[in-house]
Amino acid sequence: MNKHYRNLTSEEVSLLERQGNRAGDWTRVRVADGFCPECMVGSSFDGDVALGVIAPGRRTDGDLALREGVYNSVLADCMVGDHPAIHNVRMLSNYHVGDNVLLFNIDEMTCTDDPHNVAWLEPMNENGGRRLLPASGMTVGDAYMWARYRGHSAFTKKLEQFTYDLLSTDEGRYGRIGDCCTIKNTQSLHNITVRSSSDDPSRIDSCIALSDGVMGFGCTLEYGVIAARFLLGEHVHLEFGLRLNDTVVGDNSTLARCEVGSSLIFPAHEQHHNNSFLIAALVMGQSNVAAGGTIGSNHNSRTADGELAAGRGFWPGLCCSFKHSSRFASYSLLAKADYPAELDIKLPFALVNNNIGKDRLEVMPAYWWMYNMYALDRNSRKFAKRDKRCYKAQHIEFDTLAPDTAEEILAGMELLCGWIADAKDGTVYAYGMENSKRPTVILKAAEGLKAYEDMLVYYAMNRLTATYGEALPPIQPKAEREWVNIGGQLVGRTDMEQIIADVESGVIGSWQQLHERMDTLWQAYPTLVCAHAYNVLCTLSGTPTLDEDAWQRFRTRHSEIQDYVERQKTASRKKDDENPYRRMTFWDDAERDAVIE
Repeated sequence: MNKHYRNLTSEEVSLLERQGNRAGDWTRVRVADGFCPECMVGSSFDGDVALGVIAPGRRTDGDLALREGVYNSVLADCMVGDHPAIHNVRMLSNYHVGDNVLLFNIDEMTCTDDPHNVAWLEPMNENGGRRLLPASGMTVGDAYMWARYRGHSAFTKKLEQFTYDLLSTDEGRYGRIGDCCTIKNTQSLHNITVRSSSDDPSRIDSCIALSDGVMGFGCTLEYGVIAARFLLGEHVHLEFGLRLNDTVVGDNSTLARCEVGSSLIFPAHEQHHNNSFLIAALVMGQSNVAAGGTIGSNHNSRTADGELAAGRGFWPGLCCSFKHSSRFASYSLLAKADYPAELDIKLPFALVNNNIGKDRLEVMPAYWWMYNMYALDRNSRKFAKRDKRCYKAQHIEFDTLAPDTAEEILAGMELLCGWIADAKDGTVYAYGMENSKRPTVILKAAEGLKAYEDMLVYYAMNRLTATYGEALPPIQPKAEREWVNIGGQLVGRTDMEQIIADVESGVIGSWQQLHERMDTLWQAYPTLVCAHAYNVLCTLSGTPTLDEDAWQRFRTRHSEIQDYVERQKTASRKKDDENPYRRMTFWDDAERDAVIE
């Protein structure tokens, strides 16, 4: 933004007034060299106003082309960058507006100048016990650490101070609109910060009311959105009548036609169907909420203090309803149902079904691997392919098989072995996955156990051969076996505990320094994953290290699994291709192939 401003000349003031402009005090209106007074018509200026370079050009947004300058608008205590097009803004107060910005048909755009007067948001729990204060530049990982580690009061207090320190700077304050941003046909914006740049512009179009929120680079809010108290990562899309409050939304997510409140959502989340409802939840991304979902709508306690936590890959089917409090392992796929009691689904990649006829909960482990391989493979590819972020402040693990899911598989295998050993009459019963007296039955337990082991071999060998080729890898150090997902970035528990200690001691003294630590961990992550993969193979082989014979056995098995994966991808996709009901809407196969991916 141009920082060199001067006072208006008397000739410029006279011309401005002849063009219908008014000011409480023209001496408090300053302009940059290159300011064109002819581009100011019918506007009013109060308090301290600074205007950048304004020339007789045009700013465009699609078919909309507006003259550069300020027309029929009211500006109060604002700083505006170079080459703006500000038309029909009834009140623009306490905002810093970047270069090449288009503002059109806005009723009210106001901001507090006091960082202590900004609203807190309350994610994951409606009682406010995990509240945080969003600020420009914070990531979803930052928000998660602040909301999650409430037992470390000194840690969360330091994070609060990080935010107040940031809000006291020009970069961190609310009421900032970044370069090349478009905001149009919107009724009300209050305490909104929009990060935007020429490389990654953001836009707001035809929204109703936005308040107390921060938008990351490349975000789009349009068509009837109402949002209050929010933090958005990069390339988040909110659309079509969404109602959002007290929520953090991770990068590359889309929410539309639904209601979301008091939730913390990691990157690559999709929820864009009518009547989808997500309240007081932690959803760790790469997820999809189908139409009619009422997720977290039922509180079983006497106050609204229940929570729902879902690992990445959470996929509830149509019209699913869950009670607080519930927890789901990664890649839980839930069949359409009204689930009558709290759930704790401990098996990853599982299909969950409420069997009303038999009055039991059914869980099929490794369902994705056994019957939905095409979708499992596509998930890893599509999320990476759709990542159009320029800045990528939030690091994200996109692969479905990674240290976090591998450890969940190992824990699931241990549970399955115990349940299988206790089985009677061929029926495998599980315990501790539903808060009820009715049985939980494991479907295809033996097949699921074998599939889990194949998944671990596939994960470990893919990671090791990508680094070391086909040769026996060198002995790896003892690996971290407990991983936490920090907004999409996987971090070992030991490293997370060190972060907490360093924040509490002052070694890490700002959000920027915390981000630098996360960058360092991300750079080391591939090496740590190789160590983890090696140790997973050691666990499977029952040996502390791998010798050549063990390695060759894993290589052979890996090759067999690779063939299986390719066959299953084709077979699972073929179910759709050969389904006569799926084919019947097309004139011929050529039309179908042209329409369907």
